Amino acid sequence: MHVFLLGTAAGGGFPQWNCWCPTCRVAREDPSRAHPRSQSSIAFSADGVRWFLGNASPDVREQVATLPHAAVEGVRHVPVEGIVLTDAELDHTLGITLLREGRLLQVIATPAVVHTISDDSRVLAVTQAFATVQILEVDLGDPVPLDYRDGSSSGLTIEMKAVRGDPPRFARRDEVGHTVAAFIRDTSTGKECAFVPGCGGLGPKLLARLDQAELLLFDGTFWTDDELARLDISDRPALSMGHVPVSGVEGSLAVLSQLSCRLKVYTHINNTNPMLVEGSSERAAVEASGLIVGMDGMRFEI
Repeated sequence: MHVFLLGTAAGGGFPQWNCWCPTCRVAREDPSRAHPRSQSSIAFSADGVRWFLGNASPDVREQVATLPHAAVEGVRHVPVEGIVLTDAELDHTLGITLLREGRLLQVIATPAVVHTISDDSRVLAVTQAFATVQILEVDLGDPVPLDYRDGSSSGLTIEMKAVRGDPPRFARRDEVGHTVAAFIRDTSTGKECAFVPGCGGLGPKLLARLDQAELLLFDGTFWTDDELARLDISDRPALSMGHVPVSGVEGSLAVLSQLSCRLKVYTHINNTNPMLVEGSSERAAVEASGLIVGMDGMRFEI
């Protein structure tokens, strides 16, 4: 299975358009030390030419243009076979509307996420005015095959597990499954990628499941729980927003470093997170623990 990191920043990208925090300042003044990043999304494929997206960011147009694809035989070519959603946040779903020229789109999500993008954000309604959207609702804990748009098998399956999180601000319901970990398995090899861009806690059951993955892509939003308060941006702690901080005794770095996954990569990194700066003590701590700070364009094969 081929996995591309299309975007690795949290909502707003890096540097964020209206932010001059220390990390955004470095990105503007010396981008070689803090590489710009687009908003969080991945692409994965069994054959390296037909791709599924993990979330669809507002930067999807530029991101999809970087994907390898088969020889183009017609006037229109769509390398995206489907979009797997881990939540209904705007930075993970607005890109669906930007793919409306695709005429036929597959959206794969839990019932809770489908309800939110149908009834609250109206992302589906807007897209359906331009394209046919096929919805595959995935029940929690139930692995289902991912088929291509023509109905043939991709050889991949998807399983979703609910994780702690904060529902979108515009969601009118707080349903189980509004935020999930997505487990993508290649049935030909048995190898698995765990994609968890948003997670508010790491309990023993989730950790045991993550430990089975060959590649773990995990929530790296904030370095500390009080990161935004320290910068006088917001008084909301990271955990209250559904993101376990990277640092600290109970932070994700200390916990994930104990897992046996061959590759462990942080993604969905907020523009305020100091581990974005190369040469920083925070970056050194991540690398010393055997994890990787994700960057747009990284490619993995498992």
